[in-house]
Amino acid sequence: MADTATNVENKTEAGESRRDFLLLATSAVGVAGTAAAIWPFVDSMNPSADVLALSTTEVDISQIEEGQSVTVVWRGKPVFVRHRTAEEIELAEKDNTADLRDVQKDEDRVQKPEWLILIGICTHLGCIPLGQKPGDPRGDFGGWFCPCHGSHYDTSGRIRKGPAPRNLAVPPYEFLDDENVKIG
Repeated sequence: MADTATNVENKTEAGESRRDFLLLATSAVGVAGTAAAIWPFVDSMNPSADVLALSTTEVDISQIEEGQSVTVVWRGKPVFVRHRTAEEIELAEKDNTADLRDVQKDEDRVQKPEWLILIGICTHLGCIPLGQKPGDPRGDFGGWFCPCHGSHYDTSGRIRKGPAPRNLAVPPYEFLDDENVKIG
């Protein structure tokens, strides 16, 4: 009888350890299966390849002459890239002390003084200001003019007159070298 009691105790201990193993193994397979089933849904929330491709724009600035502006598209928005003249830079720096609605110094808006890069959308109602093409009205301060409601921007893209509440936005950008800039 003693042998039977010992034998039952061993089976009970062995049965519990097998049961624990089966519980852990089943739980692990269940967690892995749930993760595998959920992953496609989580992955679908990431931006698609075409959206990622639009997240940056590289611009060759070597062909832009001093005093010339070009408009490129970044994330569906017009971006003004202007190669400023010495007079425009001097005027923008002089205007740092002017009575500005949205106070920003010119050096805080540019990485290199000769290059001004702005999102070309008026901060009043989202129009595209004039001043990029030769012959466009450039407003009272030599920068850009939004004819819809009369907002005037200076040579640093700061609002100087009219209903626009903020300066033209500066997108994130970096100079890759002396001839190329990456926007975004």
